[in-house]
Amino acid sequence: MMENAVEIEDVSVTFHEQPVLKDINLSIKINDFLAIIGPNGGGKSTLLKIILGLIKVDQGKVTVFGNQPGNPDNPIGYLPQHVSFDPDFPINVFDTVLSGRYHGFLKNYSDDDRKKVTKALREVGMLDKSHRQISRLSGGQMQRVFIARAIVREPKLLLLDEPMASIDPEMQNSFYNLLSRLRDKMAIVLVSHDVGAVSSHVDNIACLNQKLYYHGSAEDAAKPLERMYKCPIDLLSHGIPHRVLKKH
Repeated sequence: MMENAVEIEDVSVTFHEQPVLKDINLSIKINDFLAIIGPNGGGKSTLLKIILGLIKVDQGKVTVFGNQPGNPDNPIGYLPQHVSFDPDFPINVFDTVLSGRYHGFLKNYSDDDRKKVTKALREVGMLDKSHRQISRLSGGQMQRVFIARAIVREPKLLLLDEPMASIDPEMQNSFYNLLSRLRDKMAIVLVSHDVGAVSSHVDNIACLNQKLYYHGSAEDAAKPLERMYKCPIDLLSHGIPHRVLKKH
């Protein structure tokens, strides 16, 4: 039985002669909830796009569920950092999620597609907003709809690029609770430049700033994070969330 969803071995990527990732080795387990933490420009989004097959590596090897990245059979859901849409376009929540079941030109949506949309909206707590126009939602509600669209194909791996960016602090805890429920059905990789994204729900952390400084449990991440950011940090502890501050 396959243990890892993703295997990344000795991967390096360069853009315009500038190194973006250097000698990355990372395994993502089938049931993992992984936070990739690091500063802006550290290569986090690039790493997700490599897994998706959107960016080719200059060196190294990547396998996704035993296949090459970009294989249409790879069961991946993806929420990009910026979702582009016209707020004036008259599309409702249900049809937005239904678009995630797109099968190709001239192929109609089936009853099964619509049942999967209902299931996905129920999972993210947005079923009662099915007929509301997407532009009338709050930032947190909109992110839930976009997650529903990402999971409507029932992926085994969900990639989230800065999903907390448009969510106010009061909504973030309920959003983590949603992800905690989803992780029973899929591996989740959450990308953030904010150390505060480390929560009681995340199993493991990867500290990435061109190089991989650390990959392991959240409890042991403080010192590698300080090496990566090159300054003292404060950290949300694993378990009941509270802040652990250094003396100052």
